[in-house]
Amino acid sequence: MLPEIVGRDEFAALVVRTDYSDEAGWREVVVALNQPYGERGEFEGDVHLVDDPVWAGASEDAVLAVVARDEDLSVVFLADRVTMRSADRALLALDVRPEEEEEDLDPVYYQELADAPPAPREFRTIPAGAHDVHANLSIGNMDFEEFAQEAGTDPEGVYRSL
Repeated sequence: MLPEIVGRDEFAALVVRTDYSDEAGWREVVVALNQPYGERGEFEGDVHLVDDPVWAGASEDAVLAVVARDEDLSVVFLADRVTMRSADRALLALDVRPEEEEEDLDPVYYQELADAPPAPREFRTIPAGAHDVHANLSIGNMDFEEFAQEAGTDPEGVYRSL
C-alpha cells in the first residue's frame, strides 16, 4: 500500500519517482524541473517531488489511486523507467480526473460524442513542459487532451512546451 502524499502546495506540480535504476538521471530530472520556465524564464519552477523508494515500481493505476484523493490536482507526472532511459528525461503525464460517465449522454443528441474515441489519459513531456501542463490545467486554460494532441505531433511523442 502506497502512502498518502502530504504537504503539496496546490500550485506545485506533483512528480512521483517510480524508478530507482539511474540516480544521475533522476538528478538531471530534478535540475530540469527546478529551472525557471516561460518564454523568457520569467516563472520559477514549483514542484513537489516524491522521492521515496516505497514508490519503486508503482504502477500508473496505483499512483492514480493515491493522488485521486487530492481534489486540487489535475495531473501527476511519473519519473518512471522510460524517463530514466530517455535522452530527454521525458516524464509520463497522467490525467488524474475521473473518466466521464457516458451513461448520462442523450444517445440521439450526443451521438457524435458517444462514438468518439476515448480522450487520451497520458502522454510524455520534457521536465520543463511539466510546468506548462500543470499551470494550464490548474487554471482551466487548456485541457489534458490538448496537451496530449500536441505531444502527438512530436516525432517522439513528447510534449516539448508552449
